[in-house]
Amino acid sequence: MIRVFLGWDAEEMLAWNVAAHSIRRHTPGVSIEAVGMTTGRGRQLYRRPTKYLDKGYWDVLSDAPMSTAHAIARFLVPALCGYRGWAVFADGDVLARRSLAELEDWMDPRYAVCVVQHDFRPRESEKMDGQTQTVYARKNWSSVMLLHCAHPANRALTVDLVNEVPGRDLHRFCWLSDDLIGALPPEWNHLVGHSTHPDPALVHFTSGLPNMAGYEHVEFADEWHEQARQCGYHLSRAVGA
Repeated sequence: MIRVFLGWDAEEMLAWNVAAHSIRRHTPGVSIEAVGMTTGRGRQLYRRPTKYLDKGYWDVLSDAPMSTAHAIARFLVPALCGYRGWAVFADGDVLARRSLAELEDWMDPRYAVCVVQHDFRPRESEKMDGQTQTVYARKNWSSVMLLHCAHPANRALTVDLVNEVPGRDLHRFCWLSDDLIGALPPEWNHLVGHSTHPDPALVHFTSGLPNMAGYEHVEFADEWHEQARQCGYHLSRAVGA
């Protein structure tokens, strides 16, 4: 059984449900668990000081904004798995177009984590309905991760470490040497509006979802809306109409 952790945020429940539905549709028998600083078992482990702002959150340790409640909580996945087996983490604004079981082909025991190694340099200062677009090393690498939770190097990713170091260090995989970070094919984290793969397996609406103003007609918006309808949502393509 593929174990998947989807980033959860109370402000993005619709997106989470669409993402989970699309994954289940293509990957029968998959196990999906929400992970965020205020949900599920992650809530019991997450103790970073956080301020709540009008638009998103402020991580005190990083002295920086967090656009979602799973910005740091994603790094709890190996601990949540008891440092056993493999797991997939994905941001809650993804859309699966193929079975995540295909990722088994990339479960190379040499690596502690495998990611699409983007060279992502956004020009926009905002994303996701007014959220601040922060820039840091290896941006978006951690938005989809194939995690070898049992890898000895991941033992260094303790609950204490997740709660004590700046987020930018976690997002650049500070607990790992570079040779322990494997590369996934680019179709496994297609950044809408930035990537160019013609037939991606996993689409990531990193800048804005198709139900948000200004993103109604981005690539794969039709597929996203179809999955939303299958979830029982009836959304107007004209936001606010």
